[in-house]
Amino acid sequence: MEDPSYVRTLARLQKLCAKAEYCRADVYRKALKALDGDTAQASRMVDALVEDRYVDDARYAAAFAREKASLQGWGPIKIRFQLRSKGVSDEVITAALEEVEPARAADKLERLLSNKARTLQGDPQFRLKLIKFGLSRGYEYDAVEEALKKLS
Repeated sequence: MEDPSYVRTLARLQKLCAKAEYCRADVYRKALKALDGDTAQASRMVDALVEDRYVDDARYAAAFAREKASLQGWGPIKIRFQLRSKGVSDEVITAALEEVEPARAADKLERLLSNKARTLQGDPQFRLKLIKFGLSRGYEYDAVEEALKKLS
């Protein structure tokens, strides 16, 4: 017979994972907190959620990459960094980044730089600030340069 708190927590996490995508690390932290630091029970719970396909790092990474690229305008470097910080493997990250359409990402970068350029009119460091802005959004230098050429 299972511990009632384990069963309640598992049901709560199943419900949570059915509503939104989570990676293993996020679910493990939630399970650990709910189980008062019982690492063995939390690991067992995460394994059960993975086995039942409530949690899938590949599905999470793909959704994360698509969302951040299209809605927030993040580039591949920033997306990769964030997914790594959540413990997602490099192979899964690479596959997720392949789902982001390069043409749409380039268009998003151009729109971001165009909007930023309007706020920097007359600034003596106009070009430098646009490059820094593009890099801070997680785009590669070459992509930022290409987008700047199209703005000129």
